[in-house]
Amino acid sequence: MKLGLYGGAFNPIHRCHLLVAEAARTRLGLDAVLFIPTGGPPHKPPSDFIPAKHRLEMVRLAIAPYPYFQLSDIETRREAKSYTIDTVLTLKETYPADTHLVFIIGLDAFLELPSWRQPERLLENCDFALVSRAGFQFKSLENLPILGISDTETLARLDAGQLEKYAFRLKTGQSLWALAIPPCNVSSQEIRKRLKARQSIENLLPTAVESYILQYHSGAGGLPQ
Repeated sequence: MKLGLYGGAFNPIHRCHLLVAEAARTRLGLDAVLFIPTGGPPHKPPSDFIPAKHRLEMVRLAIAPYPYFQLSDIETRREAKSYTIDTVLTLKETYPADTHLVFIIGLDAFLELPSWRQPERLLENCDFALVSRAGFQFKSLENLPILGISDTETLARLDAGQLEKYAFRLKTGQSLWALAIPPCNVSSQEIRKRLKARQSIENLLPTAVESYILQYHSGAGGLPQ
């Protein structure tokens, strides 16, 4: 089984999250994609987050029409701050030994890898699928010695849109997939700003998620409480 691990705040989940998951699934031939909402992210203040129970429910509603998308509460159940390495190692023990794990993440977030807990160990235990982000270049991967990537020509072709995907072999023996996808301009931050300003969020979210937010939106801070 080839399983995509799609971690993120999903604060809230929106239509671009689904587009990313579908692009990774189809281009990499994943059997399923496991959505993993973060618990207490180490790099972000808790005050920025919609409560976990709401984020989980919104992800459940968003992925309900897709039989190959699944939801995990592995990180929201943790009382302590959640680290990617802990999640990956736990999932490796949970699934059969022949399960191939591919961690799906935006290029912008992955460039912070050196600040993560045990990044070398993480690169030894799963593949990564990096999704292009507006304002960020795959060429930046050359600046991460931990990866050992120096194929300047291929990185430039990815940034120029001449390649849709490419697999780099890491020093650890794992693969790092670069996925160049068309830009999607919806962001969770923009949705939260619109809610606080009582502006429309139409067409930014799956219909079921939009209905959920409007149902629970209390006006206090502009987010579900």
